[in-house]
Amino acid sequence: MPLPHHAPGHEIVAHLTPEHWDRAGRMLIRKAIAEFSHERILRPERGDDGRYSVRTDDGTVAYRFAARRMALDHWQVDADSITREREGQPAPLNPLDFFVEFRDTLGLGEQILPVYLEEISSTLAGAAYKLAASPRTSAELARADFQTVEAGMTEGHPCFVANNGRIGFDGHEYHAYAPEAGAPVRLVWLAARRDLATFRAGAGLDYDTLMSEEFDPGTLRRHADRMAELGLDLDDYYLFPVHPWQWVNKLTVTFAAEIARRHLVFLGHSDDAYRAQQSIRTFFNADAPGKHYVKTAISVLNMGFVRGLSAAYMDRTPAINDWVAEVVGGDAFLTGNGFRVLRERASIGYHHTQYEAIAKKGSPYLKMLAALWRESPVPYLGEGERLATMAALLHVDPWGGSFAGALIEQSGLPAAEWLRRYLDAYLTPLLHCLYAYDLVFMPHGENVIMVLKDGVPQRVFMKDIAEEIAVMNAEVPLPPVMEALRLDISDDLWTLTLFTDVFDCFFRFLAAILDERGLLDEHDFWATVAACVTDYQKSAPHLAEKFARLDLFVDRFALSCLNRLQLRDNQQMINVQDPAQAAEALQMVGTLENPLARFA
Repeated sequence: MPLPHHAPGHEIVAHLTPEHWDRAGRMLIRKAIAEFSHERILRPERGDDGRYSVRTDDGTVAYRFAARRMALDHWQVDADSITREREGQPAPLNPLDFFVEFRDTLGLGEQILPVYLEEISSTLAGAAYKLAASPRTSAELARADFQTVEAGMTEGHPCFVANNGRIGFDGHEYHAYAPEAGAPVRLVWLAARRDLATFRAGAGLDYDTLMSEEFDPGTLRRHADRMAELGLDLDDYYLFPVHPWQWVNKLTVTFAAEIARRHLVFLGHSDDAYRAQQSIRTFFNADAPGKHYVKTAISVLNMGFVRGLSAAYMDRTPAINDWVAEVVGGDAFLTGNGFRVLRERASIGYHHTQYEAIAKKGSPYLKMLAALWRESPVPYLGEGERLATMAALLHVDPWGGSFAGALIEQSGLPAAEWLRRYLDAYLTPLLHCLYAYDLVFMPHGENVIMVLKDGVPQRVFMKDIAEEIAVMNAEVPLPPVMEALRLDISDDLWTLTLFTDVFDCFFRFLAAILDERGLLDEHDFWATVAACVTDYQKSAPHLAEKFARLDLFVDRFALSCLNRLQLRDNQQMINVQDPAQAAEALQMVGTLENPLARFA
């Protein structure tokens, strides 16, 4: 298959118009003011007129705006109210100027600032593309299919300001591989020498079975014939899926010796078309939705990390997933709730002899060629059910309509009742995993898939298991493969896994969206959350001592700041392969008032 068609130069920048750029810039400055104020990097002052202002490093420029301050010190900033004044005179908004003007306040050093500005520029360009792409209303998305919703998301991570950097994609590649472009992608297939690659599969699966599920017999024969033409035997190799960008931009150069020696052999492109997911390196099989997702390495810088995959970490990924799936599947409360993990069923990693000999642990050079196969949620759907990323609950369309509001309208339920049904599907299983098993996930919106029926969340699927879980107990027996994921931390950090990842990084935004649209005021939102927690605790009296020791109704909890991590090091915020080191790297600044405390 040929490489993606290269559109003429003017077409790849058609979305970059003054109107779209100005709107994208205003929305990004709104988010920067809101989230940097939330993290106490900016400290807005309130004037006599009720408006707030922040001044730049040299004091010559002021940004003024209207905002509401809500629970969890959430700044609901009115984007259209933002003005910029230089020495008292009106000046146009310019998002790149904003970060230059506040670079000392933000702690952006000489090395980080240019890269951060590039990430901001890319984030803005993506926002302009979405504005130009004839977006659907939230009401339309609320009735759309799984992948239409996935591609319809406009914001990315709700906390991070530079959240769609994708440094490495050129203009053509953005149109070919960005999830919002929704273009079909055909993965590259390589053959990798078995003595230089490691394949691992979960219980009940092996390499031959997986390949027979992923390929039809004719395709497998074609690959074998291609190898025979080169005097090679396919049985001496593993079939290896690769992102097309990674093949062209990295492997053909950085792994040139491996290709020249036929350690790696190009076999062609996939018969099935895939769709890129929000995480950019994970692909959903659009032609055969019941087949596995494929997650690939891609050496693109995006939101604080180069998005590679560690060949070494792939070695234990299926075993970790089997353990978690066994815990979840063996618990009657979780299975009764419908909670399920989408297992990473198999993985493969290529070991480049020279890079592995000289590169330190965590180096991007050790994460250039690896992949995994994850279960699709499609086979687990019942009649009348459909799927949507949980990130959609924070989606607001260009006309101000919210996806969550559209689901509430579709359900016909009062907003508080709809919210409780959602919390029962999402929050309750997280509480049980935490209190009953000391098991924590990274349950942000993009990592959770909701099962909906008539607009109501029925249950959720959790994904991205191996790299983003931890066991928060120094004493519980674990199999050897799980030891690296054990965390021995203080009680306050233990509860912070919920306070930060769920309350501050997701519920804070959902509460503001529902409140702003008059669907559910924030007091009732948090009252519903508190009732969900209390009802779970009543259902598990045997855990009463743990509920008291690890109290979710404390008055305050530490403010963990995500943007501060990225501003400090936008190449590798934390080492995700070392949970203990990641916990130590957290940026804590003061505390937040717990919105559940009043309901204790």
